[in-house]
Amino acid sequence: MPPLEGPHSPVAIEDREADTAPLTIGIKALNEERHIAASLESALAAVALVGGEVVLADSGSTDATIAIARRYPGVRIVQLADPAQRSCGTGAQLAFQAARGRYFYLLDGDMVLDPAFVTAGIAFLEANPGHAAVGGIVREAETTSIEFQIRQRNDREKGSAISGDVDRLDCGGLYRSAAVRSVGWFADRNLHAFEEYELGARLRAAAWKLARLGVHAVDHHGHATGGYRLLWRRIRSGYAGGAGEVLRAALVGPHRRAVLLGFSNLRHAAVVVVWWLVLVALLLSGKFVATGIVLLLPALFLSWRRGGVRHGLYSLATWNVIAIGLLQGIVRRRLPPDQAIPARTIAPDALP
Repeated sequence: MPPLEGPHSPVAIEDREADTAPLTIGIKALNEERHIAASLESALAAVALVGGEVVLADSGSTDATIAIARRYPGVRIVQLADPAQRSCGTGAQLAFQAARGRYFYLLDGDMVLDPAFVTAGIAFLEANPGHAAVGGIVREAETTSIEFQIRQRNDREKGSAISGDVDRLDCGGLYRSAAVRSVGWFADRNLHAFEEYELGARLRAAAWKLARLGVHAVDHHGHATGGYRLLWRRIRSGYAGGAGEVLRAALVGPHRRAVLLGFSNLRHAAVVVVWWLVLVALLLSGKFVATGIVLLLPALFLSWRRGGVRHGLYSLATWNVIAIGLLQGIVRRRLPPDQAIPARTIAPDALP
């Protein structure tokens, strides 16, 4: 494979010297100046325990993220050549594309990794050769936003606080690099959300397992943006289209059955679309009382499920955004997910 060219050449960084390091911690970032120093320091502490490298995959930050990262000589920095191609999937795939570790940990730039988890995760994967990846408990550090209050509650009930075999590793995890390469790529560059769910579906379709350990892995410092502003930003940024993008990718992939039967966001979107159609039909037929009842029922149900009207209404708004995104994402143009992502390296290699 061709070597990287020059520190600022917009060349495609491809897998090279794969598996020559014990571990790569790949950090994907975009304008994370508030948290990137803590994220990098936690990653460097982790690789100091087992050996390896830290790669920062930047999607075109315009704040001080890169300047801060340059202060750490043990960090290799690669940056997306064309910021117009940025997405959650692109950032994650760029980090993996530059990785040389037998194991790969994906970390967001607003996360702080518990170094001890890496040791526990590698021990688990070495003892369980049928597992492609393992995660740990994710603690939400930002709970002023209603978005993360609901996420924290969901995690306690069925998410990243639950140990055992799982169908995905939301908020990052430790992956066996060879297992990822066996299913083609780490993250589909076309996805604006749910890239780790989609990866989990592809791995499970290839008979790999994923697990979550009941030990602390990361602290996540999520957005402090108000919940409804965050939902609107997801529509404008394309993030909301993730469900439709996952569905479109699955229709031509071996993981189609897993997505169609197991993707809860797809079910939520389908329910909302049916709800929209029922409302339109009732309105057109002049059944206004029935329209009002059907309009209120989801809000009442979700308020009961979420333990309050505030969380119930926000959940209903979230479901509607997911449904809008389903329609957006399923028609969005796709790039080949197996193509190398054009990028440039702007800091020297961490390994000799």
